[in-house]
Amino acid sequence: MMTAIQISEPTGITLAELAEEAGLSLPVSANPEVRLSGGASLETAEPWHVAYMDHGRYAEALRATLAGVCIVTERFADIVPPGTVAIVVRDPHLAYANLLARLHPEALRPEPVLGQAGTAFGCFVHPGAQVGVGVVLDPGVVIGDGVVVGDGTRLGAHTVLGADVVIGRDCSIGAGVTIAQCDMGDRVIIHPGARIGQDGFGFALSASGHVKVPQLGRVLIGNDVEIGANTTVDRGSGRDTVIGAGTKIDNLVQVAHNVRIGRHCVIAAQVGIAGSTVLDDGVAVGGQSAIAGHLHIGRGAQLAGASGFMRNIPAGERWGGMPARRAREWFREQTTLKNLAKPSSAA
Repeated sequence: MMTAIQISEPTGITLAELAEEAGLSLPVSANPEVRLSGGASLETAEPWHVAYMDHGRYAEALRATLAGVCIVTERFADIVPPGTVAIVVRDPHLAYANLLARLHPEALRPEPVLGQAGTAFGCFVHPGAQVGVGVVLDPGVVIGDGVVVGDGTRLGAHTVLGADVVIGRDCSIGAGVTIAQCDMGDRVIIHPGARIGQDGFGFALSASGHVKVPQLGRVLIGNDVEIGANTTVDRGSGRDTVIGAGTKIDNLVQVAHNVRIGRHCVIAAQVGIAGSTVLDDGVAVGGQSAIAGHLHIGRGAQLAGASGFMRNIPAGERWGGMPARRAREWFREQTTLKNLAKPSSAA
């Protein structure tokens, strides 16, 4: 006879503890002993959940929510229902993210299959590799000669680290990742299926056939970078490909050889960045955009999704369209075309 498995409910934390850790102020009417165990959307939240709201389109959902706590801006505080504690902040999404990190620390990075330090059955670790303390190697991991893996790092099943790869401390590498020719900092997250450090697309073209140009550089990844599932980052051809500290790259992104991405950039899904282009710090790139090679994207520039970029972009500017131009010009053109397409009154 099978014995039922007892799964304990998360204990959570009290509202007072949560507010103190997050530096938030509680309303006088709030019960500081209310215990919270997780986050949820406005529509699905229960009294033990935290939710947030920062856009008028969700006003009706806010009025009907059952959440124990809702983080809102001052604009929406008056429509929080009586049974929900309203915490008023300037940026609800940011505050909510910080609270979820406290309530769900296990969701901050991919979890190993086995969940314990050590080398699982079926792994291969070359004698010339250095594996730190508390490293987790899931089944099928392959680690080559000269590899260095820092303390507390987790490697998912069937991940392969090529010769001389360096992985920092407390990194989380998902299942089925291939990493070659790479030096990686601390606390980096690589999601499943990513390919880091493969050859870039480099050929000398001729009428008699295309000659492959040997790729000799590496990939340098700074601290606290996150790279999404099935994204590819090519090694440099001569100089290195670089991803600056704190940058976040979504799924299915292609970063070509010699690209240099600055600190704290955000790159959404299905973006392609051609070779030798430079993105300065704080650049944001919308999904499905294409950036041509050998360009310079200035600090803090914002590039709209589904756009094509074939010119340098000055710092701090917003561009979009196909081909891309300054956002005001693009919007004006779209409005003009829309007006031209309207049926005339005579018709």
